[in-house]
Amino acid sequence: METSRSRTAGGPVVTALLWLVFLAGAAANSIGQFAGLEDTYRYIGGGIAAVCLVFLLVRFLARRKD
Repeated sequence: METSRSRTAGGPVVTALLWLVFLAGAAANSIGQFAGLEDTYRYIGGGIAAVCLVFLLVRFLARRKD
């Protein structure tokens, strides 16, 4: 029989990777202006951070539901 944690795809490794990508994207978005990044790259970083945040929330709610 499967447990609720084994049904979450990837487990803690995927969650840790999502957090790392989220932090990198958020840093690129917020610090990019001072580092001289073009706006396009900052927007991409912010978009990636937003997508990771949505995935993290979905994973949290899926674990909490079970």
